[in-house]
Amino acid sequence: MSDEIKKGLLGIVVDETTISQVMPDINALTYRGYAVQDLCETCKFEEVAYLVLKGDLPNSIQLNKFKKEERENRNITINLREIIKHMPKRSHPMDVVRTVVSVMGLEDKETSDNSPEANMRKAMRIFAKTPTAIAAFFRARKGKKVIPPKKELSFSENFFYMCFGKVPRKEIVKAFDVSLILYAEHSFNVSTFTARTITSSLSDIHGAITGAVASLKGPLHGGANEEVMHMLKKIKKPENAKKWILDALKKKKLIMGFGHRVYSKGDSRVPTMKKYYLKVAEILKEKKLPKMSQIIETIMIEKKNIHPNLDYPSGPTYHLMKFDTDFFTPIFVMARITGWSAHIMEQHASNKLIRPLSKYSGEKHRKVMLLNQR
Repeated sequence: MSDEIKKGLLGIVVDETTISQVMPDINALTYRGYAVQDLCETCKFEEVAYLVLKGDLPNSIQLNKFKKEERENRNITINLREIIKHMPKRSHPMDVVRTVVSVMGLEDKETSDNSPEANMRKAMRIFAKTPTAIAAFFRARKGKKVIPPKKELSFSENFFYMCFGKVPRKEIVKAFDVSLILYAEHSFNVSTFTARTITSSLSDIHGAITGAVASLKGPLHGGANEEVMHMLKKIKKPENAKKWILDALKKKKLIMGFGHRVYSKGDSRVPTMKKYYLKVAEILKEKKLPKMSQIIETIMIEKKNIHPNLDYPSGPTYHLMKFDTDFFTPIFVMARITGWSAHIMEQHASNKLIRPLSKYSGEKHRKVMLLNQR
C-alpha cells in the first residue's frame, strides 16, 4: 500500500458513473452522453432534469407525464410553510434550504423506503417542493405574502412568479433555464460526493440531500456565485476594476469565480452562461456589470492564466434578474437536486460503504498517568 497522501482525494478515482462526464482535456461536459451546451440551446430545463434523473431525453408523452408529476407536487404543507415564516429573517437561505429538505423527510411517508421506485418518487417531490420553499422564504423575510405555485407555469416561470408575483419576458426565462441546466450535474464534486458517502451507509435520500446542501453552501463550492457578486459590488464601477484586481493579486487575495479543480483550460460551461449573461444585460440595458466582469476576466487570464468558472457569469446574471445575492446558491440547489438524486440512486444500485483510510501523524504511544501525577 502506498504511503502517498492525496489531499482532497486529488486525482483519485473512487467509483464509476453513467450520469455525467467532465473532459478537461477537450474542455467538455456531457450529461448521459449529451454535450451540455447542446442541451442548453435545444432543451428546456424540465427535459434535462428528466435526462439526468431517468437516463435519456424524453419524448413528448414522457415529458408531459414528468411535468405533470412535478407540477402536482409543488405545494408544500401548511406545517412547512409556517416553519419557514417563523425562521429568523437573518438566516442564510442555504441554512433554510438545508432545514426544509430535512423537514420534508420528516413529513414524507416513504422516507425509510430506499427502493428504486420510492427513491424516484421522493426525488420528484424534493425537486418540485424545494423551489416553493425557497420562494416562500424569499418573500417571508421581506414581510411579503407567500405566493403559492401555479400549475400552468413551467419550472422556471413558476419560480419567478412565486418570488416576484410575475413572470419576466421569455428571454430572461430562457437564460434562467440555461443556468439551471448548467448547474444540474457535474460528476463527483464535493456536494455530490457528500451525498454518495451518506447514501453508502444506506441512509435515506432526504438525509443525503440535506448533507449535500450543507456541503454546497461553502464558498469554495456553490457559495462562490455569491462571493462573485460581493466582489463586483465592492468594485462598484468599471473604472475601478483594473486597479482593484491588480491590488488584490498583489496582496495574494483569493479571487472567487476563477479556477477549477478539474478544468485547467477553463470551465466548459462558461461560454454558454456568459452568452446568456450578456443577453440579459443587453435586454435590461445594463452596461457596467459586463464591463467590470470583462476587465477582471482579462487581467486574471493575462496575469495568472486562471480562467473563470460557471459561478463567475451566473452570479451577476441572477443579480440582474433581481434575486437577492444570498439566494444565488439556493437556485443552484434547485438545479443540482436532479444530479444529487441521480447519484444517490446510482449509489444504491451498486453500493459499497465509502470508508477511506487516514495516515496517523499525531503523538506516539503514551502512558496514561494518574490524575494527581499529570
